[in-house]
Order: sequence, then C-alpha cells, then structure tokens
Amino acid sequence: MLPEVSPDNGVAAAGAPAAAAARSAWWVRVLACIPLRVLYGCAAFLGWLTYRLFPYRERVVRENLSRAFPDFDETRLRSVMRGYYVGFAQMLVEIIKSAALAAPEIRARVRIVNLEAARALLEQGQSVLLVAAHQCNWEWMLLALSIELGYPLDAAYKPLVDNWAEREMKKVRTRFGSRLVPAQDLLPDIIKRRGLVRAVAMVADQEPTTSEHKYWTRFLNRDTAFYLGPEEIARVTRFPVFFIAMRRTARGYYEMQFEPLATAAQSLPPGALTERYARRVEQQIHSAPSDWPWSHKRWKLKKSLYQNRGRSEA
Repeated sequence: MLPEVSPDNGVAAAGAPAAAAARSAWWVRVLACIPLRVLYGCAAFLGWLTYRLFPYRERVVRENLSRAFPDFDETRLRSVMRGYYVGFAQMLVEIIKSAALAAPEIRARVRIVNLEAARALLEQGQSVLLVAAHQCNWEWMLLALSIELGYPLDAAYKPLVDNWAEREMKKVRTRFGSRLVPAQDLLPDIIKRRGLVRAVAMVADQEPTTSEHKYWTRFLNRDTAFYLGPEEIARVTRFPVFFIAMRRTARGYYEMQFEPLATAAQSLPPGALTERYARRVEQQIHSAPSDWPWSHKRWKLKKSLYQNRGRSEA
C-alpha cells in the first residue's frame, strides 16, 4: 500500500543485487537507539519537508481528501493534509524505534480495550479472526497484540519485493512471537493447522488486485472494491470476527478497541461481513481523517457500469 512501510508493497524495485539483500540493518539498530523525542523532532522536519517543500503525492492526497470530504473548505482541507504528513512521518520513526522498544514500553504506549471478549473465546478453544485498517500505526498494533494476547497470533501480509527489506521487517514484526503468513497462503494455512487455537489478524482496507475476488460498495463517496479474504475465511472456518479500532490519543500513544463484527453462529449473506467492515473503517476515518494513508492510490480499480453496488465480483 504505502511503499515505505506497507505490508503490501516493496521499498525497492525487483531485481536488487544479492549483495544488497545480504546487508545487515546495523543503521536501523543505531537509529533505534536514539530517544523517541529526538526522532520525533526529525519527524516534524520530515513532515514539514513533505508538506511544504517537496510535497509527496500532493495531488493524490488532495484529490482523495476532497472527494471523501466534499464539505471541507480549503482551511480544513489543508489542516488535515498537514496532519497527515506529520503523522505519517511520526509513524516512520516509530517503526524504526520498534527494533529496540521493550515490551513494557509498547504496553505503555498502546492501550488495548476490551481484549477480554476475544481472549475468553480463545480460552474456550475457539480461534478468532481480527480485522483492522491502515489507521494510525498498524505496526505497533501487531507488536502490542503479540505481547498482550497470550495466544499464538498469525498475521496476514504481502511479502515485500526487496529481499533485504523483507528480512528486516520480518525481524521487527515477529520479535514478540507473532507469525507472518503470506495473504495468499492464509486460508490453506488455517485449514492445515486447524487444531491450533490462535488469533488470525488481517489489515484489509487496501485495494484488491484485479485478479482477486472483490466486493463493491460505496466508501468515502466513491465506488470502492474491497478484498473478500476476511469474509471467505470467516465463512469457511466459522471463526468469530472482531474489528480492531485504533486511535491516536497523543503523540506516540494509541488505543486499540476490540469490537465484535460477527459471531461464530451467525450465517451472513454474501457481502454482509465486508459491508460491516467497510462501514466501520469509514466511521474510523471520519473520526480522525489525518490518520489514514491518503497518499495511497486506493481507487485505481474502476467499477463496471453493469455492476451494482453491494455485490461481489469474481
């Protein structure tokens, strides 16, 4: 999604030399030792650069925000844009710091609300499906879950293009025990290891590829395709589904709240779970518009004139 830090994309072009993949990320570990207050100072400067001096995808950010919030005047629009660039820069330095943060500090910075509901099901031997969005700092979300859940955690992801970046990001993402599973292998992996009680986590608001099964709905004032992976997994496995809402409470501090989307006993019509998810993501974005990745080209897929909203497409 976002090339620099996203689970969906690489940070360099394919075909990078093998020597580059073999490099040690010593510089990441050095940067991770710098106090966060200093890193946030760097982030403030980086946010200013990308907003004022060298605007990063300014046209994409402005268009996406203008269409999502047509009632914003120019002052409000520029305020959200500025908040987005600064917040994104802060997240970048937080990810660097992730390589060195100890579990107690993660706990202090990411508060989890209502985890007991999902944990109670796990204690009863029932695996659960957790779905979230690219809101705030989804990398710290994974680390906090790994620390607090108390049960195996499998996270779906799209491998990075660059081998070196793939290896180093895996080190950071799995340092508290989570297991990464390529998104395309997730359902077969769940079936293969069906005897293991665990939580399966997915960030599912990115745009599906043209070849993926997708669901169309109205989202942020545009016809939008959603990936149907979570719905298909819930249908096959009968896992109860929770939405994880994440919000920023202060610079470097977040709150995650578990909200039930579907129980194991519910039999939902096709598209219903994806629609619930889309509506909850949209609500979250409206509550804190600066914390969603507006520089991503989310709406590259165009819906056929012959398709109706609220329908899936093979």
